[in-house]
Amino acid sequence: MAAAPGGRQRCLLWAAVVAHVVASGAGFVEDLDESFKENRKDDIWLVDFYAPWCGHCKKLEPVWNEVGTEMRNMGSPVKVGKMDATSFSSIASEFGVRGYPTIKLLKGDLAYNYRGPRTKDDIIEFANRVAGPLIRPLPSQHMFEHVQKRHRVLFVYVGGESPLKYVTLPELPAVMVFKDGTYFVYDEYEDGDLSSWINRERFQGYLHVDGFTLYELGDTGKLVAIAVIDDKNSSVEHTRLKSIIQEVARDYRDHFHRDFQFGHMDGNDYINSLLMDDLTIPTIVVLNTSNQQYFLPDRHIESTEDMVQFINNILDGTAEAQGGDGLLQRIKRIIYDAKSTIVSVFKSSPLLGCFLFGLPLGVISIMCYGICTADTEGEVFEHEGAKKESGDRELTDEGSEEEQEEEKNAKYTELSDGELKQKDIMEKKKD
Repeated sequence: MAAAPGGRQRCLLWAAVVAHVVASGAGFVEDLDESFKENRKDDIWLVDFYAPWCGHCKKLEPVWNEVGTEMRNMGSPVKVGKMDATSFSSIASEFGVRGYPTIKLLKGDLAYNYRGPRTKDDIIEFANRVAGPLIRPLPSQHMFEHVQKRHRVLFVYVGGESPLKYVTLPELPAVMVFKDGTYFVYDEYEDGDLSSWINRERFQGYLHVDGFTLYELGDTGKLVAIAVIDDKNSSVEHTRLKSIIQEVARDYRDHFHRDFQFGHMDGNDYINSLLMDDLTIPTIVVLNTSNQQYFLPDRHIESTEDMVQFINNILDGTAEAQGGDGLLQRIKRIIYDAKSTIVSVFKSSPLLGCFLFGLPLGVISIMCYGICTADTEGEVFEHEGAKKESGDRELTDEGSEEEQEEEKNAKYTELSDGELKQKDIMEKKKD
């Protein structure tokens, strides 16, 4: 059915508006080239190093355009750009780019990696925080409350003249972290090295975990307890497991926060590739990102108490660890990754898959066929040569038999003549 003239005009108008919005957002993001290396030091840059063929990079692109627009509208001194790391690989290598996309804030001679969720608000918060002074003074309670609202996790050094009068501290000076609606004080004897403690505590107690966040959690040295669910599924089982993890993270923080990070993951695609197994969701899995081991509950998790018992079993070593980074697991990983790559290529583009894998296989098959055919023909020629030689030998043998027969006949003839002569002599004697 043909669209009405008015409806068609409205569609064209909306398309024009969308195109204008997209173009406007992209206009605040600069495409960088080789000249960026020399010109960047006068400004602070937030750069997305991407590859044109990378699916994650394409997913980040509209978010990155929003970041560029927001940073420009708020008057931030940070400039937003993007660079094709495959076209300018030497520059990307100098900045330590190892994967795509890689987000870095470049400030003078320093480069800061962004390792948080790839959302507009999180990226902007990172840029504003890193672009400012490394340590920001909080001269008043009002300023502290303002800064606290902008940061999910806030580390504060409290000196002898601290304006935080409502915070009761056993001794000063002190280092604290404000997160999850409360605060925790650094204890040198229990928490060890200060930098290690900050690294462990830089995440909220409960997270929405994705593949990138899980990679960053590996630096904390903590085990990661995840409820693997479907966010779009509102059934009781999915919401119950998520609630159980949240309750353990909140109510048992003092017991487990030094060893465990809690969260949930939407869907099982990434976790399946990580575990090289097909997990039925909803389920709970505990990952050890340092050695690629994982733990699955041996019985159904029905309550918070069940989850606490499962965690205690892991801590005391009675829970069975699976996976790991041993030799067999590495070989299994190589086979699994190769299989997954081939399947994903064929699913996304069957023609490309046939070209990438069919052409080499076809060439190899032709080469093998040629080698096998050449060997077969050589065997045939050799067999025919041997047969011919055998025939010549038979002919030669036959000739020898004829000569032997002639010699035999000759001897027989000679013998017959001798016998005749002897017979004549005997007759003469008789006479």
